[in-house]
Amino acid sequence: MGVTERRAREREEMRTRILDAARNLFATEGYDAVTLRKVADCIEYCPATIYKYFSDKDEMVRALCEGDIAAMMATFRPSMAELTPLERLRSFGRAFINMGLEQPNHFRLMFMTPLLSPDDSLLAEKHANPDTDSYGLFLSVVQECIDAGVFREDLTDAEFIAQTLWAGIHGVISLHIALGTDPNVNWRPVRERAIYLHELMIAGMSRNSVPVPMPRLEQTALA
Repeated sequence: MGVTERRAREREEMRTRILDAARNLFATEGYDAVTLRKVADCIEYCPATIYKYFSDKDEMVRALCEGDIAAMMATFRPSMAELTPLERLRSFGRAFINMGLEQPNHFRLMFMTPLLSPDDSLLAEKHANPDTDSYGLFLSVVQECIDAGVFREDLTDAEFIAQTLWAGIHGVISLHIALGTDPNVNWRPVRERAIYLHELMIAGMSRNSVPVPMPRLEQTALA
């Protein structure tokens, strides 16, 4: 590897390190409490190092959100390879659950810590586009289910169905992130709870509803 390539790799590694530290700080302390100096302290570098990569906090936030949106889309796209709309809907839900449990700071930042204003150009550019927006992609899957006759005849509003299903999974995951280590609650495995709720909601809205069996739970407090 030449000098130019090595320097480019080292620069990208440092940029990733800065963004990882910033993500953790935003997720745990909130937007207002985080400064570039705090990020620098977190990675044990001087603030001048941060300014070599980002001119201010807003630029850092946009880079963070853009990277996390791209990573989230990469997580969800394999769901689209499933054969039927209903299979895609189930796969999408499980991908969302997996992301929340395996990358809690990403989930907290993307869905529990609003950093960009709703009219920010980054969000406006990606909004409702199935190729760049996770909600737009999920909405397209729900619409496919409607078109295929999966849901009851009275359920024709894709936005309503998508937001209901999204809110259900989000509730389980966000509760786990916020309170999942509370010793005063005898928690059942979170993954099973999330999947079960997702299946219950789908069954409750389906044209041909069938009972959803209770999952077999391991005798453990936390998943």
